[in-house]
Amino acid sequence: MKKGIHPENYRLVAFKDMSNGEIYVTRSTAEAKETIEVDGVELPLVKIEISRTSHPFYTGKMTLVDTTGRIDKFMKKYGKKYGK
Repeated sequence: MKKGIHPENYRLVAFKDMSNGEIYVTRSTAEAKETIEVDGVELPLVKIEISRTSHPFYTGKMTLVDTTGRIDKFMKKYGKKYGK
């Protein structure tokens, strides 16, 4: 890492996903009011509402949109205008 290009407060920070309790440790400049002990080390704690372990896109719990219903609705509304 080059010297002098990172902010002074660039340090290890623990991010905690509040929806499922997962904790991630990474380097960050994020401000933290609380601390947490992870593997015997006291780290600043940043609480987040959603992460890769709880986001619907990554967990596969997304709701699928019924495209067939959309096409039928479009054809009912504009079908005569476009020749059908």
